[in-house]
Amino acid sequence: MSPQFHSYPAPAKLNLLLHIVGKRADGYHLLETVFRFIDYSDTVELAVRDDGQIVLLNPIDGVPPEQDLTVRAARLLQQASGCSLGATIRLTKRIPMGGGLGGGSSDAATVLLALNRLWQTNFSREKLMELGLSLGADLPVFIFGKNALATGIGEKLNEINLKPAWYVVIHPGVHVPTAKIFQNFAGRVLTEEGTISIMRILETTQQRRNELQQVVSEMYPAVNEVLSELKKYGSPLMTGSGACVFLECQSEEEADKVYQAMSVKYKGFVAKGLNSHPLLDIE
Repeated sequence: MSPQFHSYPAPAKLNLLLHIVGKRADGYHLLETVFRFIDYSDTVELAVRDDGQIVLLNPIDGVPPEQDLTVRAARLLQQASGCSLGATIRLTKRIPMGGGLGGGSSDAATVLLALNRLWQTNFSREKLMELGLSLGADLPVFIFGKNALATGIGEKLNEINLKPAWYVVIHPGVHVPTAKIFQNFAGRVLTEEGTISIMRILETTQQRRNELQQVVSEMYPAVNEVLSELKKYGSPLMTGSGACVFLECQSEEEADKVYQAMSVKYKGFVAKGLNSHPLLDIE
């Protein structure tokens, strides 16, 4: 008998701004950022197993299954809950890797949320967020499930209401490793920004900034090129530690028009900003 798969979305995120405000003794940088979910997703399919094994049916090229965040998330929930069940995982990737869109973290968060339900481990979201943080600093927001103002290393989250918007997202065709970018940022002067200023800056797209953008632009000319091209249409910003660059638009029509012009030369997509994660109500 073939396994019964359940299908779940794992949406991408954008950082609508990103400020680096300090550094912890353990080397992690302290951030102020705004996370927004968009309706562009990977798909995670899960089937419960009785033998306790965690099996990834389609490993990503170059990523051993044991290192895949979805496998690690499932094992973590197993260990934390003492659950004897296992899972078969099938992953359909749309979100580009190394793009600053949070695809790997989102996939892992969806595994935690969905297996918590399928295995009936009944952990609270707070507990799942705690588990997720051990896998990555931007993983908790996907479990939190709401657009958020994030501080700390990205794990201190406060819900934020964002205006409707559409986004043109362009991938410059390079893979940007997060650790490398933060290492290169380490020598730069840190600025202090407060929460109040973030709220004000959100009102004006032109004032938003990503403090990692200059580092990435210098190291990866392809990112700088896309930023320059998108500047013809507005005030683009890089998301996360790169490489993807986005432009916020007021309507789908405007976003489609910009994307049509950009797609002659670059790969990317148009996505609508979401008010919350599609699995916000999962129990």
